Amino acid sequence: MAANRQGPGRDGPDGRLRQALAAALAAEPPGAVGIAVSGGSDSLALLCLAAELAPGTGRRIAAATVDHGLRPEALDEAARVGAICRGLGLSHHILTWDHGPVRGNLMQAARAARYDLLADWARHEGLTSVLVAHTADDQAETFLMELARSAGLDGLTGMRPGWVQGGIRFLRPLLGASRAELRAVLTARGQVWIEDPSNADPRYARVRARRALPELAPLGIDAAGITASMAHLQSAQAALRQITGREAARLSRHVAGMVQIDRQGWSDLPAEIRRRMLLAAMQEVTGAEYAPRAAALGRVIARAVEGGEATLAGCRIRAKGDSLLILREAKAVSGLIARPGALWDGRWQVCGPFAADMEIRALGAAGLTGCRDWRETGLPREALLVTPAIWQGPALVAAPLAGQDAGFSARILPAPGPFALSH
Repeated sequence: MAANRQGPGRDGPDGRLRQALAAALAAEPPGAVGIAVSGGSDSLALLCLAAELAPGTGRRIAAATVDHGLRPEALDEAARVGAICRGLGLSHHILTWDHGPVRGNLMQAARAARYDLLADWARHEGLTSVLVAHTADDQAETFLMELARSAGLDGLTGMRPGWVQGGIRFLRPLLGASRAELRAVLTARGQVWIEDPSNADPRYARVRARRALPELAPLGIDAAGITASMAHLQSAQAALRQITGREAARLSRHVAGMVQIDRQGWSDLPAEIRRRMLLAAMQEVTGAEYAPRAAALGRVIARAVEGGEATLAGCRIRAKGDSLLILREAKAVSGLIARPGALWDGRWQVCGPFAADMEIRALGAAGLTGCRDWRETGLPREALLVTPAIWQGPALVAAPLAGQDAGFSARILPAPGPFALSH
């Protein structure tokens, strides 16, 4: 990346941005807040504004930069961000993605890893939330990208202002701000930012969308107009979510990390509400942010309506009697290992008298055979197999949900609630 300094801008005072950020912070529980800072103009402006607001809020601000290990200069850039943070009196951590060979979509994998690393860091630092610096320009670019994919309502409503991942709340407090406004913040402070060369690489869909926006402006299609249209779509989306949430509260319940739905009631719902409920249940079970492809989800819904069984996106969807069970697919968790203090499968928090050589793995069939009283829990066998257990080498130490707790407990973060309202 090359350093860049914007010349004097014509934007007015940054009071509107400060107000938006202050309102977002005021809505959060008391405590320390994290900032994800890449060194680009957007995140660096967010960092500067948050650092200036922090003394008046009584909050501690901490910053982190993720080094994905994909570019040799990234570590040096992260170190430069650290120097800026020290100048602002803030702590800074560099989080490294130790990925090895990456299968599938590299950018999507990197994005998922970024937020997992940030969530782990936030929990370790005792932060209540993490702020990220997406803007109205990012929203407009996302809209064009989704439009090119023939996306439906959810794809065209843009990025969410907030979500929970790994037990940490992530916030986008500046979605209403333009990139030009944020660069004006840095210009006014004489602050240099870093330009990522990938932002000019037309191989990436986002870069092509960014370049298309100025061409569309003569038609009145600009970032402001697109975000206004997205707001209308978001109203429709909110109504559908409300209906889905109401039906989910009526027809579903959480059982040991699994979602159990009344099959007949679900089958009788309008197709769109039925689709949304199943999708929300799957995302609740896996913690996945992205939905599977529409065609694949449609096939799973058809199987479920017929009373069959299917697997998709790390989920097992099974019709059993009067219920539709949505649970973790066994092979999706069979190799997952977490050390004490870390979340297992990105959502299970396990607490108890850990020894140094203990680890958290799936209970599995072998572990369940060692739990003589598991039937007394009243929980389905298939649900228990994919719950967390504590192991010491090959020996099962505890299975908190299978009647063998040995002083350990396991719970999902965040606590399950009206799942259909969160997706």
